[in-house]
Amino acid sequence: MSQSKASIGLSWAPKVPIFSKKAKESAGKLQIKEPTWTPENELVDGLFVPPRDPRKLNKLMKKSLKDTAGASWFDMPAPTITPELKKDLEILKLRSVIDPKRHFKKGDKSKTLPKYFQVGTVIEPASEFFSGRLTKKERKATLADELLSDHNLKAYRKRKVQEIDESRKPGGVEKWKIKGRNSRKRAKDRRR
Repeated sequence: MSQSKASIGLSWAPKVPIFSKKAKESAGKLQIKEPTWTPENELVDGLFVPPRDPRKLNKLMKKSLKDTAGASWFDMPAPTITPELKKDLEILKLRSVIDPKRHFKKGDKSKTLPKYFQVGTVIEPASEFFSGRLTKKERKATLADELLSDHNLKAYRKRKVQEIDESRKPGGVEKWKIKGRNSRKRAKDRRR
């Protein structure tokens, strides 16, 4: 029986011997240890027995409760964070970089993702059928996919990448050329 903590509830492990090369050689000497109750183990004969101590019992009950934001937040549960959700939350944190024309309030400066949040879909009213509605082709599964498929954002990203590349590009020969009115005079001086 392994000495690892058992999960809350009933758990049972069969008393089957583990056979290896040494066990096959000494099949007559094989012994199975009976699991005995110890405070660390909390297993009696392979079954979980809840503790009698009320403090330990309260601790187990707190672990079994669902993780929520509290009654003032209508017991909003903490969702499981998938890679898609993680990308969307990071995009929302960096939303001020996405569009230079829009300005947002400074959010929390913490680099950690929020623990309690909910994700929903916006349903447009019938009055916005032609103005603010996304077509079926423009709708994507995640926020990241929507931003990657946006044509205006693609052009902006491309322009910014080119600007950054130009600023980081080494000057080369153009950097040392003399430009302006005096370049002809200096060329004549060089010929003499």
